[in-house]
Amino acid sequence: MKTPFRKLALASMLAFTIPAQSVLACTAITLNANDGSIIQARTQEWGAFDLRSEIIKVPQNVVMKGNTPDGANGLTWESKYGAVGINAVGLPVFIDGMNQEGLAVSVLYMPGFAQFQDYDSQQSDITLAAYDLPAWLLTTKANVEEIKTELPNVRVSDVKVPSFGNIAPPIHFLVSDSKGGSIVIEYTNGELAIYDNEVGVMTNSPSYPWHLTNLRNYVGLQPESVEAKQVGNITLSPIGVGSGMLGLPGDFTPPSRFVRAVAMRNTVVELEDSERAINESFRILDNFNIPLGATEAPDQLPTDGTQGSTQWTTAMNAHSLEYYYHTMNNRTLRKIDLNEIDFTKGEITFYPLDKNKAQTIEMVEVD
Repeated sequence: MKTPFRKLALASMLAFTIPAQSVLACTAITLNANDGSIIQARTQEWGAFDLRSEIIKVPQNVVMKGNTPDGANGLTWESKYGAVGINAVGLPVFIDGMNQEGLAVSVLYMPGFAQFQDYDSQQSDITLAAYDLPAWLLTTKANVEEIKTELPNVRVSDVKVPSFGNIAPPIHFLVSDSKGGSIVIEYTNGELAIYDNEVGVMTNSPSYPWHLTNLRNYVGLQPESVEAKQVGNITLSPIGVGSGMLGLPGDFTPPSRFVRAVAMRNTVVELEDSERAINESFRILDNFNIPLGATEAPDQLPTDGTQGSTQWTTAMNAHSLEYYYHTMNNRTLRKIDLNEIDFTKGEITFYPLDKNKAQTIEMVEVD
């Protein structure tokens, strides 16, 4: 890559701003299939502007540097594994991605709760900015056990960026691997926390343990319809199917989406193979798509046509090393096969998500 990683990241981040009130409503899930397929999938909502996301490819043997609050050189590393994913606004960073070992990382917002480690200039050589962390994980780690062992040895700091209101992006991370491991990585109160993701879901604020506690309010949910009940002299029976899920929250807040995603992900039918698992991951995430304007007040609508909607959705198969996605402009499913990529040469490169920002339509001939 001709432009240094650090300089390009900072220059690009200065090119946009985020309003105080933005829709940051990402939802992520994991799914497994009987053929060994392990899927991590997510939606990407962003209410402030068009993220102008691209496909990013990082090959092996690329020297990369982390950012620090005082601008000193942070942690320097060389990419061991090649990775493919999706970036934003021209940055050489990953919002979502998978490496050639099947490690998958998804970045979601956690405003009001994410607080990274205090910066120590004497430890700048082991320091990363939060937005550097996905690239470091994807290019140096093969599975979640390596992350559990090695992540405590680096420092992840609140690197302030003027275009983010002079704050650090408040983010947390869902990670899964080809062995079936799945973790949530969060930094709160300046401390690292790594949680085993036992329910296979992550959304936004508050922190992951809070969402698990909140699930206790919905222990009565079940996929089976409830039985008719006698009330006084009349018998009340459910109106239609789905009564077992009566009370499932349907709004777009992070707590409601977490409950809804847990209910759908953990009642899914047995999935025979990767095709079923990929299709079902997108079907589940269709329940979290935000229509244009559904979550924005009239005076907060952006002018570029995004209006808080789901800008893209991805699904990564750690077993087959296949990366799938569709966008708000074109819901035709597209696939990147990491097995077909030569990661041993080249530099960091970018490719458009949509060749044309228009829905592909297949004509059906009817005689």
